[in-house]
Order: sequence, then structure tokens, then C-alpha cells
Amino acid sequence: MSRLGEAAVKSLKPIAALLMLALAACAPAKKADAPAGGLTPIKFATDWHAQAEQGGFYQALATGEYKKRGLDVTIVQGGPAVNVPQLLATGAIDMGMGSNSFIVLNLANEKVPVTAVMASMQSDPQVLIAHADQGFHSLADMKGRPIMISDAAVSTFWVWLKSKYGFTDGQVRKFTHSSAPFLADDRVIQEGYLTSEPYTIEEASGQKPAVFLLADEGYPGYAAMVLARNSLIASNPAAVKAFVDATAAGWKSYLYGDAKPGDALILKDNPEMTQDLLDQARAKMRDRGIVLSGDAKTQGVGAMTDARWAQIYAMASSQGVYPKGLDYKAAYTLKFLPTGVK
Repeated sequence: MSRLGEAAVKSLKPIAALLMLALAACAPAKKADAPAGGLTPIKFATDWHAQAEQGGFYQALATGEYKKRGLDVTIVQGGPAVNVPQLLATGAIDMGMGSNSFIVLNLANEKVPVTAVMASMQSDPQVLIAHADQGFHSLADMKGRPIMISDAAVSTFWVWLKSKYGFTDGQVRKFTHSSAPFLADDRVIQEGYLTSEPYTIEEASGQKPAVFLLADEGYPGYAAMVLARNSLIASNPAAVKAFVDATAAGWKSYLYGDAKPGDALILKDNPEMTQDLLDQARAKMRDRGIVLSGDAKTQGVGAMTDARWAQIYAMASSQGVYPKGLDYKAAYTLKFLPTGVK
């Protein structure tokens, strides 16, 4: 269930390909027919199969938060075959999820006219998972040890691990999104999401793994960002603001209210999902402050800041991921941030 899976890998396109997509994004989008009632139609794509990590969006839809703000929102479920950045760039959708901060900066680096307008998750739920009997007390203890990560991770959080802890590419072992190698070998370390793999590993093995949340040790990235086409921002900023405010309300309701409406839609979209997995994921997001922490405590759910983005860019550019002088501020805007949802 990692959001750094195949869909994220596909977003890391060669420069020429992304520039072609950017040209497509500059073309006027096909105007959708307004449904009865005069609601503005918005197609929004998630980054993976329906799950609690998208609960705020499903809750906002289920409880009418979008509709009461004048929007007719359709959620397009993500998965291995769904490439959110490409769908945005070609105008197939209006808005979509950005799994991590690198995806957003990639779009800015390739001058694709798509902008992040809110960050649902203040802390990226990315974790490294080890067997509890291996004596790891922090991420620093893993230096020099083989770690299974996905191809996409090499260009995202692995960059930060190398920068902060001196990890090397020689430690990388390919992660195929299966925990079977981890379960079979006590020495194995693997990537995962706080809200997913630790639970499924414990269920399968009967043993609680050692879980290290990167954000706890300073990883600065946002997660579950809302991305909007620049053409939509220019033509209908009120709709973008309405979507952001409704989504923030949805997240607050999903984590701290009655989550049944959102869960019902998630289970409908993804029959392989289970209620127990949803429940534990929601509890972890709530208890660890994944959504409501940091700047969001004072500024509201979905907050982003110039200072945080500067930190993210400085970390990535120092490792050569992005060129010095990149206009990274083109990757996001603060003018649509939610108001009154804390």
C-alpha cells in the first residue's frame, strides 16, 4: 500500500516527456457540463487504492462537505495504473493527490503547470521497519545495513537518509511491495507506511516489529497534498478554495468524529480493504499527529509554510536532486489554505 509504489515511479518522467505533458496542460481543458443544481464538477484522483490515508477526501464526499460548498466531486481511485501527475498534466482530472513533496518539486522542476494547494499530512507516514530483536534504537543504527526500498524511494526519502545519516546506495535492496522477505529473514529492514505495513506484518507474524517514523527524526516532507491544474486555479479559484476547505473539514471529521460515512465509501471502492485496517490506520494518524500537528495546530488542517518548503528544497538540492536556483516556490501556493478548521 505504499504511496511510493508504481504510480509514484511513473511520475518521475524524463524532461522531454514532462515538457510535452506541460504543453498539453496549457491547452484549455474540456468544459464539463454543469450538473443539476449548478454545482461545479471536479474530478479528483487519489494516489492509491481507497484506504484510510485518503479518508478525509472520502469523508468530505460522504458527508456533503463538497456539495454544500458548490462542488460535485468525483473521486477517481488510484492504483498501479493511475498516474496522478500525468492525469493532471493532460487535463483528464482537475485535481489530485501528491504523495510526497518530491513529486510536487518534480513538477516544478519540469515546469508542468500544476500546483500544490494544501498538505493533508503534516508528517509523511514513511517508516523503516526492522525486527525488534536486532537492537536498533534509531535510524542512525541502520547505517551500513541492507535496507529494502522501492525504486521511487531512491529519489525521495532515501536522499534525506543519505544526507542526514550517511547512508549509501550500497545498502539498497529492491523492495517489491511484499513483506515476505522481511518475514523470512530477521536481518531484513524494509520501507513501509506507519498506517499499513507494521500492522499487516504483526498480523502475519504475531510479533510487533520495530518501527521508525522518519518524521520523528526530522524528515521534513509533507504528504497527501492536493494538487490543482494551474488552469483551474486561474479560471475558478473559488472552486479550488471550496475544495480545500471541504477537504480540511473532511479530515477533521474523519479523524475526530464519526468516520463511518467515509469508511463506507472506502470499502465500496476497495473491497479488499477491511474495517480493522481502517480503524488502526485512523488511530495512528490521530495519535501520531500525522494530519493535525506542527503548523496545522495553529493554522488549521492542510497548512503549508514557505519555511518548510525551503527546508525541503534545501535538503534535496544539496544532494543534487534539483538544480541550484530552481524556482521551487512555483511548486505550491499558500493562498488557498483552509481557514477555521483546527
